[in-house]
Amino acid sequence: MTARTHDLAAITAYGYVVLTQPARMVTVTTALIAVVANQIGGIAPDIDQPTAPFWRNLPVGGYLGKLIDKMLGGHRFITHSLIGLVIFGVGFRALLDLLHPIMPAMDIHIVWWAFIIGMISHLVMDTFTKEGVPWLLPIPFKFGLPPVKSLRVTTGKWVEKSFFIGLLAVGLWYSSSHYTQLVNVFHHIK
Repeated sequence: MTARTHDLAAITAYGYVVLTQPARMVTVTTALIAVVANQIGGIAPDIDQPTAPFWRNLPVGGYLGKLIDKMLGGHRFITHSLIGLVIFGVGFRALLDLLHPIMPAMDIHIVWWAFIIGMISHLVMDTFTKEGVPWLLPIPFKFGLPPVKSLRVTTGKWVEKSFFIGLLAVGLWYSSSHYTQLVNVFHHIK
C-alpha cells in the first residue's frame, strides 16, 4: 500500500476507536500529538524500505534508509511482524517517557495507543497486498488476505485506489453517523 493509503487507514482506525470509547477530557497538546503519533505509527513499519517517504524527506535519508534496510532484514520483515510491533511499542513508550517531563500536559497513554493503532492499521492493510505480512516472524510465512495471492492488492494499482475511496467513504459515513459522539469528543478537549 502507498503511504497515502496507510495515512488514511491509520486515522480511520484511530477515529473509530476514539468514537467508540467514552469521551474523556484531554488537553489540546494530547489531542494534537496523538494524531501525529497515529500518522507516524501508520508509516513506521515502512522504515525498513529505503525508498519510503520518511527517508526521502531527510537530507541523507537515502543512505540511512539503505543502512536501516539491511539492518532490519529488508522490506516486510521484522517491522511488519508482531515482534516489530512490540519493539516499536516499547521504543515509542520509552521516547514518550523521555518527553513527558518537558510536555507534562501530554497524556502518554493516549498518545502511545494512537501510535499503536496506526502501526496495527499498517500491518492489517499490508495483509491485503500480494506480498502479505510475516505476522508470526520468526516463522517464515507471510499471511495474506484473501488466501489466493492473485486476488490480493498490487500497490498503487486501481484496487488500492478502490481501498482508499472505500476507507474514505467508511470514515466519512462513520463520523457523520456518530456526529453526537464526535462533537462530544471535541467538547472534551481543553
